[in-house]
Amino acid sequence: MSSSTPGSPAISGVTRFKAELRKSIRRNAAEPEVNFLNITAMLDMMTIILVFLLKSLGESSASVPQNDDLRLPKSIVHSQPSEEGVVITVSKSQILVGDKKVLDLPGRESLAQTGVGAQEKRSGPNDVYIVKLGNALQAARKIDRRVREAKGQDASTSDAIIVADGSTPYRLLIEVLFTLGQNEFGKYHMMVMQGKEIPR
Repeated sequence: MSSSTPGSPAISGVTRFKAELRKSIRRNAAEPEVNFLNITAMLDMMTIILVFLLKSLGESSASVPQNDDLRLPKSIVHSQPSEEGVVITVSKSQILVGDKKVLDLPGRESLAQTGVGAQEKRSGPNDVYIVKLGNALQAARKIDRRVREAKGQDASTSDAIIVADGSTPYRLLIEVLFTLGQNEFGKYHMMVMQGKEIPR
């Protein structure tokens, strides 16, 4: 049977443990444990964030970055741009659905005569249906239909917001509009820059 003598490691370890325990009790008494969650402040913060997100979302559809490849035409129309719909961008060099590139465009002279080219059509150069654009629009239409049904809106057709360069040939514009119509897009909104009204 062994006994511990004063100053032995066993006694100093117990003393250190008791000292640490007392410090811990004092620390916990000074910092009480939070056993509830105050969600009022969190809800206020989420409401403010939601307002800013909705505001920036509304502005984002109306603000189109302009560059040498895409210059919007000018108009004296004063109506507000639509904020709902699938965005189709027709620049000088490509067609996009949303942010996804669908196809590259040939030169302007070729576009004015035959549109995007026979290899991109359903049945030759005289056809006006663009196959790759149609495929991308079918996928976008499925998503838009589900969104409309969830919002309780009419899901029989979708809206399209067309962001086209001001120098887009008429033939190409007709091909894009025809392809939209063939894929259940019933309304078209053309994005333009607001210009000065011509004096009479």
